[in-house]
Amino acid sequence: MSSSTPRRSVSLVAAVLTAAALGATVLALPATAVGAAPAAALGPAPAAETLKIVNGTLDWGVLARYRAYVTDRAKGTITPADGAAANADGTFRFTSATGEYDKNGSHVATAAFKGSVTFESTAHRFKVTLANLRIDTGTKRLTADVTKNGTLTRDVPLAEVAFSGSAMDRLATTLTKEAADQLGYDDYAGMAGDPLTADLTYGDSTPPSPSPSAPSPSGSTAPSPSPSNGGPAPTLAPSPGASSPAPSGPQQLLGGRLTWGVKESFRTYVVKGGGSVAPSGGAMAAGNTFSFAFGKGELDAAEQKLNASFAGSLRFRQPDHEIDMTFTNLRVNAEGRKGTLLLDIKTPEATKADIPFATLDLSKAEYRTTGGVLTLASVPAAFTAEGSAAIGNWNAAYEAGKPTDPVTLSVTVDKDAVLPGSTPTTGRTGGTTTGGTTSTGTTGAGSTVGGGTGGSTGGTLAATGAGVPAGALLATSGVAVVAGAGALSLARRRRTARS
Repeated sequence: MSSSTPRRSVSLVAAVLTAAALGATVLALPATAVGAAPAAALGPAPAAETLKIVNGTLDWGVLARYRAYVTDRAKGTITPADGAAANADGTFRFTSATGEYDKNGSHVATAAFKGSVTFESTAHRFKVTLANLRIDTGTKRLTADVTKNGTLTRDVPLAEVAFSGSAMDRLATTLTKEAADQLGYDDYAGMAGDPLTADLTYGDSTPPSPSPSAPSPSGSTAPSPSPSNGGPAPTLAPSPGASSPAPSGPQQLLGGRLTWGVKESFRTYVVKGGGSVAPSGGAMAAGNTFSFAFGKGELDAAEQKLNASFAGSLRFRQPDHEIDMTFTNLRVNAEGRKGTLLLDIKTPEATKADIPFATLDLSKAEYRTTGGVLTLASVPAAFTAEGSAAIGNWNAAYEAGKPTDPVTLSVTVDKDAVLPGSTPTTGRTGGTTTGGTTSTGTTGAGSTVGGGTGGSTGGTLAATGAGVPAGALLATSGVAVVAGAGALSLARRRRTARS
């Protein structure tokens, strides 16, 4: 009896160690190996499949502070060329994207864009041209070729970009030391740059060749995972083949979000004067702008008509200058290539309702949905005469026809659709739920934005770095732990039988 007891104890300890080792081994596996069952069970891992990027745009302005220095203090010029153009908010749009997206491998997108922008000042004796801008969601960097005073430097990492999900809308950027060197001011290193938006269009994939020696259990070659199984392709603009055909007749909107900041210079004026910009009631800060929760609306894609209202208020207060106005009840009426942003403005004296505050330039808009979502991104907007009068028209920048901040809105017509930059939720975050999805941000009275920078509204392209969801990794480790636990149970039963 005394000699058998140590042997049973050793068996029990071995079983425990086996259970722990099995679980730990799976957790230590590279992400690409997780779920890789023996060939006889699941066949070989699917070969890499690449989606080609056939078009797209990149919106980025480098740094608003630098642009102001060039044009104001240095009395210089800023000239986009070669396919780039200036946006209404002073940033730049680079076009004709080309590149690739690794659909079921690393989930990394790389894209290059056409266009250049030149910053030049005769008085301060500099000329800096940025060209051939590229993004890489794996390294999370924006690079460009830079020509400074006649000297070309290729592949300059200009900014770190907060790529962190399928959406790439107003992502936070941080300028690098290399960017500071090229722009001529050391303090720019580590400074928050302008937000970055990428809008990519995907073409046909390059499928792997089927392996006749590795059939699926049913005898047919196993299909490659779709983006929904292997991770979503990072896109804000659907490829033509992926969009839903326009249904006949209007559809009720089920969710949505509008992002707008009225006018950046107005926010800055209020805040720098000791005032505040406070969102409430469904509006919240989103980086250096604001998002408004969904109210109700209707979309007729075939007729290119959209009517949508949004909840939330934005209050501007600056007591020294007797400014106290609240923007609320935002609505968008769009038809074809034109649209109008309407709103109500409340002051201590009165409320002015249904003000056609800004016109919307929808000349590049496409009224089509993908995944049940229609997104109109960075739509140029301009003050109307009524909007100019409502805000005070005390500055030439607010005259009729002058640009307001651009408008971005997304709406859904499918109950299971997810808005860009959002994740499904059954609860509430910050007290604001929009059409089944929750936006994140800072909210509350007294919060300010004017000229500041904030977090990103996007998420990662591959949360695990290799396209394997963390849930799958943990689930696999759980199976291994259960297997170890089975060994432990068996050891106990044997010990009981021998006693």
